[in-house]
Amino acid sequence: MPTVTESDLKELKDLITSGFSRLDAEITGLKISQERLSGQITSLDEKLTGKINVLDEKITGLGKRLEFQEFINRSILGGLIIIVLGGVAKYFGIMPNP
Repeated sequence: MPTVTESDLKELKDLITSGFSRLDAEITGLKISQERLSGQITSLDEKLTGKINVLDEKITGLGKRLEFQEFINRSILGGLIIIVLGGVAKYFGIMPNP
């Protein structure tokens, strides 16, 4: 059975310590990258929220304009129907000529 010397144990200890140091450095780098990514996601979310609000306002304004346009169209159609009915009534003699 091979014997383990103090120098072998020291080398093993140094190897383990260097491995842990590298792992610690990589974990720290990952944490920093994660924080940067989180900040970018937050800023992107804020930008998208602002654009959604702007689009919502535009859609609301467009809806109001369409409602007004529909009111005008109904008024014109109603007026045309009254004019046609008046002409029909005058043609058939329901209303006297002035």
